[in-house]
Amino acid sequence: MNKIKNITVIGTGVIGTGWILRFLAFNKKVTAYEPSVKQKNYLKKELKRTKPSIEKLYNKKININNLVFSSNIEDAVNKADLIQENVPERLELKKKVINQLSQFAPKNCIIASSSSGLLPSELQSNCINPKRFIIAHPFNPVYILPLVEIVKGNKTSKIIMNEANKFYKNLHMKTLIVNKELPGFLSDRLQEALWREGLHIINEGYATTKDLDEAITYGPGMRWALMGTFLTFHLAGGELGMKHMLDQFGPALKLPWTKLKSPSLNKKLKDKIITGTKKQSKNLSINKLSNMRDNFLIDLLDLKKKYRL
Repeated sequence: MNKIKNITVIGTGVIGTGWILRFLAFNKKVTAYEPSVKQKNYLKKELKRTKPSIEKLYNKKININNLVFSSNIEDAVNKADLIQENVPERLELKKKVINQLSQFAPKNCIIASSSSGLLPSELQSNCINPKRFIIAHPFNPVYILPLVEIVKGNKTSKIIMNEANKFYKNLHMKTLIVNKELPGFLSDRLQEALWREGLHIINEGYATTKDLDEAITYGPGMRWALMGTFLTFHLAGGELGMKHMLDQFGPALKLPWTKLKSPSLNKKLKDKIITGTKKQSKNLSINKLSNMRDNFLIDLLDLKKKYRL
């Protein structure tokens, strides 16, 4: 959308910073509302760290002059075409911030929340002109991973959904329109199920964090990167595809293999997870691990293009 040129980002944590980096890569003018000096410094360091990878991925130069900071929320949003909100995932806090944004932003400015699971109908309940409110839930690192779940509330207009869809597509994103809202949306519900099962396995002493990560990265995760769960299982059925797969493996769903109710996240379990991931990281810094991840994901995106269905 050519008319969406001025973006305001509220909050510069990991997700907000990721959005800023992606917006800058596509030559958008970005105002970052961030009163914290510590967070401003974090953003500046991330811009320096990721700039080579982003410019390589999109074959574009980042114009740092397109980024300005504001510590006054009214000034930050009064000329925005789209606001990307990234405050912590607490319902009442988000509702309060969204109401404040809607008071100061132009009436047709799209307000997009990066919420990872809160219902848009609840978030837009105190929003002035709620038809312009949507969920635009990305995945970390936002500046590389293309998926964004766009979710409407019961008062969101179809026109706004269409505008947002075109805007995010122009950022080279894979838009996934979720027309029926549900807590956690789609991807996070799937991630949550895997996370809960992993917690049980660790809690009961069957495996370490490293074991479980390798169980995915050297096994189904490699297939999922191309085909996801359902198409992968379609192949598991041989010539008859999913029909045979369901007939053969469907009865296993009655077996007590999984425990989707989460275990208590007590100190003992926390220590196992923290110790395990610390050992896995081999004392590499977060920056080094992030660079490794970023370079791997860029290479993987190129590979997916080669084998795209």
